[in-house]
Amino acid sequence: MIDAHVHLFPDRLFAAIWRWFDEHAWPIRYRLDAASVIDFLLDRGVAHVVALIYAHRAGMAADLNGWLAELVRDRPRVTALATVFPGEEGDRSILEDAFAAGLRGVKVHCHVQGVAADDRRLHTVWEACAERGLPAVVHAGREPRSPAYPCDPHAICDVGRVERVLRDHPDLRLCIPHLGADEIEAYGQLLDHHENLWLDTTMVLADYLPLPPTGREVQLVRARPDRILYGTDFPNVPYAWDREIKKIAELGLPDEALAAVLGGNAARLFGIDLGRKS
Repeated sequence: MIDAHVHLFPDRLFAAIWRWFDEHAWPIRYRLDAASVIDFLLDRGVAHVVALIYAHRAGMAADLNGWLAELVRDRPRVTALATVFPGEEGDRSILEDAFAAGLRGVKVHCHVQGVAADDRRLHTVWEACAERGLPAVVHAGREPRSPAYPCDPHAICDVGRVERVLRDHPDLRLCIPHLGADEIEAYGQLLDHHENLWLDTTMVLADYLPLPPTGREVQLVRARPDRILYGTDFPNVPYAWDREIKKIAELGLPDEALAAVLGGNAARLFGIDLGRKS
């Protein structure tokens, strides 16, 4: 089992993020430091963790990448992705240094960073990932929406922008969290046309995000278990850490499909060797 969506931040930044959540979103149940986040999941049967980090403003990324690379250097059961603030000075060098330090892709958060997926400032990011065959995890769905973000997610996020990125960068491997949030059906259709697109389940199958109960999320997982990844958003969740996994287990997927969703697809996307557990 691979958790393909786990957040790690330095202590002070984690604390600031949790204060933001307290005021604008939901209460964080697991207020653990980064090392404890990793240990918590691995001690409970997760075989591998994909660690995500993102810069909230220009000038942070290089230090965050260095901190994360050092944290996971001796943790072979963690695959960590880099961050860069879109359009910041030296963005290409920041990514080059991060990849050289062992980080294995890039996380972009359109809501927090105030940027659309097809914004020209991200061209460098998409090129850098595509050239190395490294994935990009991009929160490009419109939900969850908050007036506390520096942008209106509904104004800059939609499936059409993601499709434009996939069309303009055909070698880019792209993962959209939260099953695309409130455009689940449209993202499901996009999977049929783009082999380099993946979606993760984070918080949607846990029935927490403010989405209408259409059942389309379950239909999509059952129809495309070859391109769906299990993810949690841990530790930034208000409910029990295993709520998502229990919901997936209740779907009644065939064994092969269940294995793909819980780990096989993430292993392919992120280049993870599931036999390496030490």
